Order: sequence, then structure tokens, then C-alpha cells
Amino acid sequence: MYYVYILFSLKDKKFYVGYTTNLKLRYQQHQNGEVRSTFYRRPVKLIYYEAYSDEANAKRRELFYKSGRGRETLHKILRETLAKFI
Repeated sequence: MYYVYILFSLKDKKFYVGYTTNLKLRYQQHQNGEVRSTFYRRPVKLIYYEAYSDEANAKRRELFYKSGRGRETLHKILRETLAKFI
């Protein structure tokens, strides 16, 4: 399985979008400061993920969420969740 995941930084109030084959391990790496792109943005919370059986589809979705339109979509999908943190 391939997972596209969304982290929310409690420090800078921004999203981090990624994909992985081991969601639990990757989230732990983010939490432990082992990922350069989120090291200074900790603490982060896993607020959303999607599972795919195909790597190409997961990569495509990750790229979509990183685009302007994808970020708009995320804000709509996660409106209630984000209200708890902002």
C-alpha cells in the first residue's frame, strides 16, 4: 500500500504533504526530527491520509495536493479539523 498523508505544523500552521509505504514509521520520523523539511516545523500532527494500491496514483495525488488547487481542496475537506488547531 502507498499512503498520501497530510501533516499540520502546530508551529507555523502550514501543511506538509508526502507519500510513503509505511505511514506509521514515516510519521514517527517526522515526530523525531529525522525529516529535514519538517525538523523546524515541529510539532506536527497527522490530520489526513489516503491509501492507494498503486504508486503512480499516490504520487499523482501527492502532486495534486501540493498544487494551488490541491491546497484549496484540502482546506475545504479539512475545514472542521483545522478549526481545532487554528
